[in-house]
Parts: sequence; structure tokens; C-alpha cells
Amino acid sequence: MNAPAPSLPPGLNNMFGFQVFNSLSFQIILSSPMLLYAKSLGASATVLGLITGMMPLLVICQIPAAKHVARIGYRRFIFTGWGTRVLFIFMLAVVPLMGGQWLSDSRRLGLVLLVLFGFNLVRGISSAAWLPWITALIPDAVRGRYLTREAAFGNLGSFGAFLLAAIYLGQQPLGKIESHRFAVLFAFSAVMGAISLAFLRRIPEPPVPEEEIRGSREPVPWKTIIGFEPFRKLLVVNAVIALAIGGLGTFVVDFLKTDGALSEGRILLVTAMTFIGGLSSLWVIGSRLDRFGSRPVIQFALAGFFLVLLGWVLIAARVLPMRLELMFVLHFLMGLCGALFGMGMTRLAMAIVPVMGRSHFFALYSVLGSVTLGVSPVLWGGVIDLLKPLRMTWLGAEWNAFSIAFAAMSVGGLVTLGFCRRLVEPQAARVEDLLRDLFQQPLVRLWFRR
Repeated sequence: MNAPAPSLPPGLNNMFGFQVFNSLSFQIILSSPMLLYAKSLGASATVLGLITGMMPLLVICQIPAAKHVARIGYRRFIFTGWGTRVLFIFMLAVVPLMGGQWLSDSRRLGLVLLVLFGFNLVRGISSAAWLPWITALIPDAVRGRYLTREAAFGNLGSFGAFLLAAIYLGQQPLGKIESHRFAVLFAFSAVMGAISLAFLRRIPEPPVPEEEIRGSREPVPWKTIIGFEPFRKLLVVNAVIALAIGGLGTFVVDFLKTDGALSEGRILLVTAMTFIGGLSSLWVIGSRLDRFGSRPVIQFALAGFFLVLLGWVLIAARVLPMRLELMFVLHFLMGLCGALFGMGMTRLAMAIVPVMGRSHFFALYSVLGSVTLGVSPVLWGGVIDLLKPLRMTWLGAEWNAFSIAFAAMSVGGLVTLGFCRRLVEPQAARVEDLLRDLFQQPLVRLWFRR
């Protein structure tokens, strides 16, 4: 008789509640709704890249913050930071009401950048405790199951945020949306963030291992940490993919608005499909992440990203029509592949990072990936602005700023797939085994019979 599957620790329902309300909050402040507001104030592609890149760039603050996590405690460290973030969101809610005689559009845009800097600075510091916290809290045997559920609840909240934003902003052209509508959206984000704190406070606090407390008092052996081969190979994959496609979501929004002339409501509705894709990862992977390992899931996700980017290249190059159905499918796959890649990478990091110096390992992992993720949209934004005047036809396709950028990103995805084969995970199955298991599912087999 098979032994019963290990259960998740008690009290984790609060973690899932936190994920829902936290996603309802930050998706409005850090993604398309904020980008659309910045664009209404005249932001260029480079400024949009800066807004997108600010959050991951400031994760660098985890490096000095990591040594304080064990002493202060995981929950207290994060609760303090997340509470301060909510105050910054309330400040952002006031900015759209300061137009007209108060502040010009350019000054309001500058104020938005300033408040977002404060928001992301606090987030960067406090997030140093997140991965050490969940690693100490979740047993190894159920980490894949936890991560799939966490992603599902996070995507559920994100979908809700985008759906509400799409309905509220409606189908009006960008220049005709009243500023107070963005103020209401940002205030809603602040309230959802405040509610998430109530769940965060009830998440269990595991005891901090003595080795981690002892390690936090000693000089950090960064050379030894980087020299740990399985960890170093994980860092390379994390950095390369972030640099390659870090600005994809931002510039898809820019493309749909600039070349597609879609309304804000329609853009947000299309983008919301990303989170339906992320939510579906619970069905696609489920317990497979624990059974097959992280590496085949990561490879599967990267192959999917390549197909998605190919689709955007063909649309931007006018080879495929800009149809809503096609954009729904591409956003769905973007969300699915993004969730699978993120879960696979996080689970692998949790598996290979030793207890001694855990906070510093995770800080370096988060910082290197996030800094490249922050630099990426700024670089891609500059490239797109530089190539905006270019429009030429070759091989039946129009090569413009967006089609060239998406094509270059797809090449970066293939390069990452090559590095992925070097990841160290002794118990991982082959990607062929994962695919075979997926295609044996009744719904998948029924689909291919049609």
C-alpha cells in the first residue's frame, strides 16, 4: 500500500489568502494599469522600461538586508516592509488628482517615478526574508505542491485585478480617461494591500535555524557561495532569461497601444488572460513538479516561451492579423509558461541552497536575477525607441522596432534553453517523460483526437 502523501503544514491557508489580496494590490501598481497611466502622461518606451525595471533593480537591497533577517525574524521583517509599501500606494492614489493647475503631466510623471522608487526600495529590502521563510516553513516533499497552489492563488488575484481595471477604465481612448479613475484604481490597490497584511500576520513563524543565526553574525563568504557549482549554474539561467525577455510584458502593452491602437479596457482584458494561463498551471503541473523535478518543467516552459515570442514576431511583422482570439492565446501561454518557469526555478533553488547562509544564498539568487530583470526593460525600451523610425519589408514581413525586438528576445530564450541543460538536479526526470505523462491525460488526448 502506498504511503499517504505528506500534507502541507497547518496555517498555510493564510499564505494563500495573502497571495490573493497581495496580487489584487501590486498588479495595479507594478504592471499594465500603471504603465497605461504613465503613457497617458506622455511616458516614452524608455520611461516605461524604467518603471518596469525599477522593482527588480531595487531587489539589490536584499544583499545588505539579508544579514538582519535571522535576527529580526521572517514574519516581522516582511510585515514591516509590506506595511510601509501600503503607505506609498496611498500616496500614489493622490497623484492623479493633482493635475490641471496643480502639476503638469511631466511633473506628475516625475512624482510617480519618485513614489514608485520609495515603494520598490522598501519592497526590495523586505523581500530578503521571503524565500528563506517559505523554505523553512515548507517540507521538501511538498514544495512543488505548495508552489503550484501559491501560483494559482496569485494568478487568481491578478486576474481579478486586471478584470476590474479593464471594466472600470472601459473602452475610452487613453487621452480621454479621467484622472480620477486612475486615482480610484490606486486607492483600491492600497486597500487590498492593507487587507493582505491581516493574512500575512497569521502565517506561521518557523524557528530560525541556529546555523542561520550564527552565519548572519559572521562575514559573508560570497566567493564560496558563488563557487557552489549547482547554485552558480542556477544563477546563470536566472540571469540570462531575465536579460533576454525581461521586458516582454511591458512592450507587448506598448505594441498593442502604439501599433494596435487598442483601448485601455481591451488591453487590460487581453492581458488578464496571462493570469488565466498562470492559474491553469495548477492543472498542468499539479503534483508533477514534485514527481518529475524542476529541470524538465523549466525546459518545457522555455520551449513554450519561444513559441509565444514567435507568435508576437509574426503579429508585429504583419504576417499574422492582430486578432483578439490570437492575442488571448498568446497571453494565456505567456502566463502558463511564466508560472511554470518561476515555480521550477524557485523549487530548484529551495532544494540546492544549504541551511548555513540560506538568507545570503537567496539574496544573491534574487538580486542577480532581479538586477538583470531590471536592466532588461530599460535596454529593450532604448532599443525600441531607437528603432521606431525603421520600417522595412523583407521576406514578406515588416521589420519594425517591435518585430525586431521580439525576434531578438526569442533568440535569447533559445540561448537560455541551452544553459538549462547544465542545471544540476540528480533526481530530475527527462523532459520527454514529463511530456509523455502530460499527453496521457484524458483531456489532452481528447483534444488531439478532434
